[in-house]
Amino acid sequence: MPTNVVMPQMGESIAEGTIVRWIKKIGDEVDRDEPLFEISTDKVDAEIPSPAAGVLTAIKAKEGETVPVNSIVAVIGGALGAAADPEAAVDSDEPAATAHGPAETEQQTDLPEAAAGEREAATSRRGVPEAETGTDDLRRQKSSPLVRRIAQEHQVDLAAIHGSGIGGRVTKQDILDYIERGGPAVPAAAQAPAKRPAPGITFKAGERTSVVPMTVMRKKIAEHMVLSARTSPHVYSVYEVNFGRVHSLRESRKTAFEAAGAKLTFTAFIAKVTVDALRQFPVVNASIDGENIVYRKDINLGIAVALDNGLIVPVIRNADEKNLLGLSRAINDLSGRARSKKLNPEEVQAGTFTITNPGVFGALYGLPLINQPQVAILGVGSIDKRAVVIDDAIAIRPVCHLTLGYDHRLIDGAEAGRFLTFMKERLEHFEEAWL
Repeated sequence: MPTNVVMPQMGESIAEGTIVRWIKKIGDEVDRDEPLFEISTDKVDAEIPSPAAGVLTAIKAKEGETVPVNSIVAVIGGALGAAADPEAAVDSDEPAATAHGPAETEQQTDLPEAAAGEREAATSRRGVPEAETGTDDLRRQKSSPLVRRIAQEHQVDLAAIHGSGIGGRVTKQDILDYIERGGPAVPAAAQAPAKRPAPGITFKAGERTSVVPMTVMRKKIAEHMVLSARTSPHVYSVYEVNFGRVHSLRESRKTAFEAAGAKLTFTAFIAKVTVDALRQFPVVNASIDGENIVYRKDINLGIAVALDNGLIVPVIRNADEKNLLGLSRAINDLSGRARSKKLNPEEVQAGTFTITNPGVFGALYGLPLINQPQVAILGVGSIDKRAVVIDDAIAIRPVCHLTLGYDHRLIDGAEAGRFLTFMKERLEHFEEAWL
C-alpha cells in the first residue's frame, strides 16, 4: 500500500519547510529510515528519513519549493523491487496519516521569524494594543512571538498590517517594512500590498557577473542580523588574555580527555570560564522585554558553528551544570552533528548567551552581532604566540583577544569590563580543581 511522505514539523512552532535537495529520485529503492530528502527551516537544516521501505514512486514538491508542514511531498509505493509508477501517487486532499503525526490546525502553525527568541518573546503580547472588534486576537494567531515582540517595542498595532504569509500571517518582513515606512495605524483593508523595492544594483552591458538566489539558511541569517542591528545599540570591549596556563593544562590533560571520549579544545576552557562569569554577572545572561529586564536563571550556552553554506548556533542546555569534561563532550557532539545536519530543532533554541570563534579562520578578533533576544555575545580571536611582559621580562606566550559585544541599553562599559576582567583572571590562573 502506498505511503505518503509529508513535510515534518521540525519544531513546535515551525509551519513550513523548504526542500533543499532530493537524495533519492523517482524509481529508487529506499529502506525505512534511509535519508530521503533534505530540508531547510528557519531553525535547522536536516536530512529527512523515509517513513517506510519501498520504491519512491512520486515526488510532489520540487527542490527549492517551500511547503507547509504535513503536506504530501512524495509517495513510497510497494515493496523493494517494485516498478516505479508516478501515476500511483495519492493526490488526496485529506490530511496524510503517517508516522509523523496528524495534520496540524491553522492555529498550530505559528511561523517563527528568527533562530532564537520564541519562548523569550511569548510574554510580550500584553504590550500590543488590542482591537475592540477582536480582529487583533485573530491576528495574534497569525504572527510569531518575535513579530509580536517587535510590535510591542515599536508600538505597532498588528491589526493595521496586511500579512503576506500563509493564511494572512504577519511575517517579520511585513512588520519591518511597515516600521521602516513609518506607516500609521490604519485598517488593513485600507492598505495596498507592500511592494518590494527595485534592485539597487544594475549591471552594464558586457559586465562579467553571476547572480544566484540566496539559500534558505542565508536568507534567515540575513534577516536575523538585520533585526539585531536594528534592535540593539552595539558596543564592544576587547581584552588581551594570556593563554599560557590554559595551554599547559590542555597539553597535560588532552590524552586523558580523549580516553574519556572528548576532545579537549581551547573552546571548552573558554566555555567553562564563560559559564562562571555569567553566573557572577547575571545581567549579561538577561534579555530585554519592553521596559522590563528578564533575568535568565538557566545558562544555555550557544556555540556558533560555521557550515559550508552559513552559520548555526547549537545550544548547550544548563551549561552551568557541566564540568570541563561535560562541556567538551557537548561541544564535540553538537558541532559534529551540526556539520552533518543531524541536529534537532530544540537544540538550536532557547540560548541565553553565545560564543563565536572567528579566530579559527585567523582573525585577530571579531565584532559579532548579538544573537537576539540575547544582550551580549563573546567573540574569540586567534590564539597566537606573541611577546608579552611578565614580571618586567619579555616572554613568549600564546595570546588571545576576547571581544564582548553588548547591548548598551542594558549593559554599560563598566559592567562589560568587570565581566571580561573576571574571564581574563580565570583563564590566566585556571586551577586544576576547575577541571
